[in-house]
Amino acid sequence: MLKVYGVPGSRAIRVLWLLEELGVPYENVKTHFATGDTRTPEFLKLNPNGHIPVLQDGDLVLFESMAINLYLARKHGKGMWPKTVEDEGRAYQWSVWAIAELEEPVLTALLHGAVYPPEQRVADKARDAAERAQKPLAVLDGALAKRPWLAGDDFTVADLNVAAVCLWAKMVKLDLSPFPRMADWLARCTARPALGRARKA
Repeated sequence: MLKVYGVPGSRAIRVLWLLEELGVPYENVKTHFATGDTRTPEFLKLNPNGHIPVLQDGDLVLFESMAINLYLARKHGKGMWPKTVEDEGRAYQWSVWAIAELEEPVLTALLHGAVYPPEQRVADKARDAAERAQKPLAVLDGALAKRPWLAGDDFTVADLNVAAVCLWAKMVKLDLSPFPRMADWLARCTARPALGRARKA
């Protein structure tokens, strides 16, 4: 059985959500970034970077959530892998884009707006990050003017990977009103039952 090391309240939610969409059995090995779990010698053999999630699929061990999800979607299909090579390219593009352009500002806004203890929050950092998030959110909104989903006519791993990063924008209550197409798309993504199941994993 597949093993996913991590907890739902981390980037591991991306992998857990996809596995729930795929209906593939898995074991969630509870591994928390804040308790030292990711610094043990045993865990560092799986991921020497000391981060979650990690996927163990037989002899294959993968880290980096986007790489894990692209692998799982391609291996198992079930509608989550795009149907054309062009849309495969879009899935790779948007997955990399989510990490390169969107993740840092929304995560910084979340950390300094809600997650850190009040004495560690820097209001200017939260405001600056929220402002910097506007550009990638506008890019995403523009892409959704052309199609209802990011890679093809249906929800795929491309949408899941980007929406999983956008979850942080919702958590920190970033104003999405300037991006109505993106907000509608995110609502459709996050209403999927598989996400609810993943949050309880």
